[in-house]
Amino acid sequence: MDHTERTLALRVVTQPADTNHYGTVFGGVILSYIDQAGYVEARRHGAFTWVTACIQRVDFEAPVGVGDVVSFYTRTSRLGRTSLTVEIEVESERVESGRTVHVTSATMTLVALDEHGRPTPILPTPAT
Repeated sequence: MDHTERTLALRVVTQPADTNHYGTVFGGVILSYIDQAGYVEARRHGAFTWVTACIQRVDFEAPVGVGDVVSFYTRTSRLGRTSLTVEIEVESERVESGRTVHVTSATMTLVALDEHGRPTPILPTPAT
């Protein structure tokens, strides 16, 4: 699998319940979707229990309004023994104009867990 190409992991239409008193979507709502998109990307590497270890700095560059279609694009940038790093790009298609704007980017690390909640290898260990 080529991990240099970004893949659409999630697309949502924002709702009034997602907004603050300024009429823009709460940053926490976007963070929740970033977390979900990261999981979707991690899941491509195996049907493990994936947990978020960290989300690095997220700077919001543009607001998201009600009715905007928000797309979350992902790519795996690092594949470790029990964890991976996912880059997420967030874009918003404006409901009134159809114009697409960059909202934010994030990098997150997820860890694969076994049935006992312990980190587990993502790839099979080569036979020696």
